Amino acid sequence: PPRVSSRPRTRRPPVPHAAVGVGAVVLGEQGLLLGRHRHGTWELPGGAVEPGESFEGAVVRELAEETGLRADREGITLLGTLVDHVDGVLRVTVGAVVTAWEGEPADQPGESVGGWRWHRLDALPQGLFVCSAQILAVWRPDLPVDHPPAHFTPFRSRSGTGAPGPVGDRGAAAGPPDR
Repeated sequence: PPRVSSRPRTRRPPVPHAAVGVGAVVLGEQGLLLGRHRHGTWELPGGAVEPGESFEGAVVRELAEETGLRADREGITLLGTLVDHVDGVLRVTVGAVVTAWEGEPADQPGESVGGWRWHRLDALPQGLFVCSAQILAVWRPDLPVDHPPAHFTPFRSRSGTGAPGPVGDRGAAAGPPDR
């Protein structure tokens, strides 16, 4: 059959109204890796997805840019998407678990997050960045992490049996259920 074309509605660029980012759970023998943002929050490695970039590619790039750790796409397990709304902007965050990496975390020049430290899961610091808290809550629902609610949609594994890792096929909300 003939190919079907597509075209934009107008020549004007769309008004920005969404932010897409990734956050990476890096759990080592010493604990969970968190860095301190210059505004004071503790954060998982992560950041904005660049145009044309896969979520796994964004995790690999952000991990290297922020911490100096090297990983490859095969060492990344995507958990799913978290969607919330902040100050008129729809925020979509993809949570990921990094299962294999090389190197030691270190501050990187020009980055807004640094002071990378390993934290025991039973002694996480106060003041987690909202997106990091939401990712941790879907990764490990047993962690005592408070955060605003976000809609969570787990990624399905290729076998169709549910998302990989501890998230499984549980409900759609991170945080208090919608009632």
